[in-house]
Amino acid sequence: MKVLSVPCFSDNYAWLLFCEESGEAAVVDPSDDGPVLRELDRLGATLTHIFCTHHHNDHVEGIAELKKRWPQAEVFCCSSDLPLIPGAEKGLEEGDSVNFCGCKAQLFSTPGHTQGGICYLFGHYLFTGDTLFGGGCGRLFGGEAWQMKDSLEKFTSLDDAVLVCCGHEYTLKNLQFAAAIDNGNVALQERLREVTKLREEGRSTVPSTLGVERRTNPFLRCAEPSLITAVQKKFHLDTVVGDPSLAVFIALRRARDTA
Repeated sequence: MKVLSVPCFSDNYAWLLFCEESGEAAVVDPSDDGPVLRELDRLGATLTHIFCTHHHNDHVEGIAELKKRWPQAEVFCCSSDLPLIPGAEKGLEEGDSVNFCGCKAQLFSTPGHTQGGICYLFGHYLFTGDTLFGGGCGRLFGGEAWQMKDSLEKFTSLDDAVLVCCGHEYTLKNLQFAAAIDNGNVALQERLREVTKLREEGRSTVPSTLGVERRTNPFLRCAEPSLITAVQKKFHLDTVVGDPSLAVFIALRRARDTA
């Protein structure tokens, strides 16, 4: 199975899964039908599956046109998003089974960015939508901070080599924000240099790996003592009541919202 990123709009990514044996394809978060259609035509593929991570328009706008071309393509999403995504037919929950190209996906219920949301792990490809980004996580549009933190922690059992296939090209801004707080993190500083060079050359920064994210993404490091100390100093959190990692997460998310 091949997996290809498809740039859409100014900073979105749709993701194509292509089964070379059957010629069938699946798409994750088809925000813009035009680029997706062109890539499917280039591959000579037949679209059979559409996987949605959440209901926001900039992730689902292309579904209607894709369904006109391939009306048999099934549209999957989390169960709570069924009434919110036009054309959605198959509601999924964590623990359900969905297959493509002989590969069974592991499903993660990931509220936080929205009240619903689902992420898909096909083999070593993790499709995270707006839950986990390169160097960051999604804003809270309907969900709560504790939900987003809990959702991200569901990925902790996965291998470092898993590829994070996210929905936007936000990595550089996320790392610039992170480096201003977690300035003692050598791995973060090195990644920032690498990503800066990639963007200067007009190249994509995704996918990353979970190993890289664990070392450099502050939203996955909220329990690290060094980051707790840095956030307390930066935001004058003299005392932390309850779970310090959640307090750090909330402080980071609020600061990133205005950065």
